[in-house]
Order: sequence, then structure tokens, then C-alpha cells
Amino acid sequence: MVKDGYGYGLPLVLIAGGLVGAWYHHRSIFLLTTAIFFAILSFLVLNFFRDPERAIPSEPQAIISPADGQVVQLVEEDYEGRPVRRLSIFMSPLDVHVNRTPIAGRITSIQYKKGAFRVASQDLASVENEQNIFTVEGEQGVIVVKQIAGVLARRIVFWKRVGDSLARGERVGLIKFGSRVDVLVAPSAEWRVKVGDRVRAGSSILGTTAAS
Repeated sequence: MVKDGYGYGLPLVLIAGGLVGAWYHHRSIFLLTTAIFFAILSFLVLNFFRDPERAIPSEPQAIISPADGQVVQLVEEDYEGRPVRRLSIFMSPLDVHVNRTPIAGRITSIQYKKGAFRVASQDLASVENEQNIFTVEGEQGVIVVKQIAGVLARRIVFWKRVGDSLARGERVGLIKFGSRVDVLVAPSAEWRVKVGDRVRAGSSILGTTAAS
């Protein structure tokens, strides 16, 4: 579990425990119902911050999914004056929200942009929503990843700094409570997934970069 989860989940667990104790002495239906509510809520919150181990694929040119969720968009567009292929992943509140790097390399840029909080599955979320953008450069080339806040996700966490070296599939951060992650690659890259597919961070292969 990501340590951030304890700050959210443990107070709820303590509240549920206190309500159970109060119910034991007073036998109130209201206290029991409220205790059950907080117990379920604490489970959902702690479950959100789970951080399972993943088997990282060893295929040399593989682009690994940086997020758990559903592929909602595959488009070709321009980014900072150059053509790219973009893949967007929608992360529901039930998905694992720890993000990973899609390739091995060094972080060459980190940029945080303030913005709106549209529903993360909408196309405009890639452009208008609040987001953290980081660029990884390695033997497979340059890949840009956008951590995008959604209507519920108002907090983007990124644990790395410019200059840090990353292993493929290494954990880099998380987005809290429903969000979106975009992956921008060179036009020569080939996707292996399609819109509607479900992917898992660190283990699903999104596609491949061109062989060097």
C-alpha cells in the first residue's frame, strides 16, 4: 500500500471502531448503520491506495502501460510542434492509481499545469485538465507521460525529479481518486492495444518503439 493511504484510511477505521464500541453499549440502530458505513468507506479508501507488485515485461522495445485502467483514445496529433501518437487511459476510482514509467531512461523535463477538473474520460481532459507532464528519454527514444486530474482527483503526486534515472516500469507517482494518463510517443511507434482494452501499470504492453 502507498503510505499516503494511511492518512486517509486509518482515521476512518478509528471512527468505525469507535462507533462499534458505542453501539455495543447503547445498541442503537443508528450507531450500527453509521459504523457499517464508515467500515465500508475505510475499506474502499485503503483499497484505492493498494500498490501490487507487477512482472515487468522484458521485451526490448516494449512500451509499458504507466497506469491501470481502460484505453479511451488513440489519436495522432502535434505536441510542442512535433507529430506524436497519443494513447489515453481512464482510471476509475476502483483501479490501482500508482503510476509507472513506460520505458527506462532519464527524466529530462517535469511540468505542472493548472487547469480544469473535467471528467477524465472526456477528450478535452487531455488539454484542459490540471496535469503533471514528465518526459523520459532513453534507448527507446523520448516518451511524454501526462498525469491528468479528473473530476474527483484533485491531487497529483510525483515522486521523481529532473535527472533521475528510471528502470522500465518503476513507480513514479499516483493520482488520487479517479483520473487519466496520456502517453505520447513518436509516430514510428506501433500500438498493440485498441480503444476499450483494459491495461495494467507495469505489466501490460501498450506497443513498441521502432528498433534502433
